[in-house]
Amino acid sequence: MIVAMASTLVALVVPIARSAGSYSMPKAQESPATVQTPTGPLTASDRDFVKRVRWAGLWEIPAGRMALAKGTTPEVRTAGQHLVDGHTELDRDTLDTAQTLGLSVPDEPNDQQKGWLKQLEAAQGEEFDRLFANIVRNAHGQVFAVVAQVRANTKNSAVRDLATIANDTVLDHMTVLENTGLVTFAAAASFHGLPGRPEPVSRVSI
Repeated sequence: MIVAMASTLVALVVPIARSAGSYSMPKAQESPATVQTPTGPLTASDRDFVKRVRWAGLWEIPAGRMALAKGTTPEVRTAGQHLVDGHTELDRDTLDTAQTLGLSVPDEPNDQQKGWLKQLEAAQGEEFDRLFANIVRNAHGQVFAVVAQVRANTKNSAVRDLATIANDTVLDHMTVLENTGLVTFAAAASFHGLPGRPEPVSRVSI
């Protein structure tokens, strides 16, 4: 009887032990691209976001200045002033954030942004107004969701603060560009940053 009871006990314990092993949670492992900072973990996405915000100012401030100089309507010039003012302040915050996090950031627009600026430089009169309103508004529209996603998901307080400021800035710029009355909303869903070169949402720069 003792042998039978021992056998029964083993039969009960072994499945329980196996079951416990099969349901154990794996130890969480951070991505090798994630580093710890005084303001929290910093992911590859966080670093990319800070660089993209820096890129934004590098092309939108010149675009805004062009609108102030070449815009033919008060609304276009107002939008240009908002770009200059908003990105001057945002760029200052971005550089402070980059310094806090020990990040290097770009010092000139990327190729896509340079292409947009060349289009604006070549345009005059009403053509400039139309190109300015649509290129800049559609670029902002593509990135608006990205800013919100970073704001919602980052675990780094410095990046979260920057995303909050960027979100307000992007929304303000979208609004004043729409107020020009020149934005073609139907084109926003299939924005082509440069003629003949469609850019996926994930690759459109801020």
